[in-house]
Amino acid sequence: MNRLLLFICVLSSVYACSANRASGNKSQAAFFSDNYIKSTMLKAAEWQLKNPKHNIKDWTNGAFYAGVFATWETTKSENIYNALMELGDKTQWQPYRRYYHADDVAICQTYIDLYQIEKKQEMIQPTIDTIARFMANPYPSREKVDIIKWWWCDALFMAPPVMTKLWKATGNEEYLIHNDRYFKECYDLLYNQDERLFARDLRYVLNPDGSARKEANGQPIFWSRGNGWVMGGLVRILQDLPSDYPQRPFYEKIYKDMADRILELQQEDGLWRASLLDPESYPGGEVSGSGFFCYALAWGINNKLLDKKKYLPAVKKAWVSLSGCVNEEGRVGWVQPIGGDPQKNFSEDSWEVYGTGAFLLAGSEVIKLPKR
Repeated sequence: MNRLLLFICVLSSVYACSANRASGNKSQAAFFSDNYIKSTMLKAAEWQLKNPKHNIKDWTNGAFYAGVFATWETTKSENIYNALMELGDKTQWQPYRRYYHADDVAICQTYIDLYQIEKKQEMIQPTIDTIARFMANPYPSREKVDIIKWWWCDALFMAPPVMTKLWKATGNEEYLIHNDRYFKECYDLLYNQDERLFARDLRYVLNPDGSARKEANGQPIFWSRGNGWVMGGLVRILQDLPSDYPQRPFYEKIYKDMADRILELQQEDGLWRASLLDPESYPGGEVSGSGFFCYALAWGINNKLLDKKKYLPAVKKAWVSLSGCVNEEGRVGWVQPIGGDPQKNFSEDSWEVYGTGAFLLAGSEVIKLPKR
């Protein structure tokens, strides 16, 4: 056996051991008890709250606090709710620095969710003001890859749910109209109809002659977490859109088509690889992308958009493996660091707040699965 092959085998074994660590200690059914799911979510949320990272208004924490709110909805923990309100006290309910950038309003999803409980206008007024500027002004493009307002697929998790949540909170249909416009611009730019996946940005879109950046196996590059962002964002849009909204079928079709493709790309260990179309080059499962996929697929089952018989085994397999990536302290590992494309630079000790957020969102839907 040559050194490269030996290295790949060893690395694969390390990942497999980590991903299935918990399954060796309990039956699969134990992972789906309400008590296990709630206690594991609380442990992960509390560990992450005690180990903050990045500016609290950053996009990374936007994803994390979406998971924290989902944890409160699932557990009704007073400590978790207090942590959510402390977020607003610290930030004064302000978005981050750039009014025009989707990343910097992601945290506003949690502000609006809390507003729906507390009904205090100061909790959403800064978001309303920021989104008004965003809708009124052109994007400050450098005319490279940023040629539209939501020019990278991650943006579809960060900003669209803010728009739909604002509509739900205020009744102002302008938010839905603008959301449809900007989402469709991104869809037209980055969605690959054949693969039913989103390119991360224009750098990864296939050219008319078929040329593009490729993986080692010759396949185009479709990033797991990037597509996880999209599917998570679609869930959060569909949660708020009324059933008779004229554009709802557009979002549902993308969601269902992507869900079908993601199901095909799940690996035997229940997780997805950092690069979706070249799993052999990325032998270990990546938790942030996998967490968002688990969340999105479980939500689809719970809301009868996806066939339970077809998708439930995949969700159960994913949840067991995701659970095995949470250590005894509650730290969620195996998370690819910040980036914009597939990488291999992560391990059991690699954690990021958005990885925890994805795990918490997954748990919040897994616990609702019918006849788990």
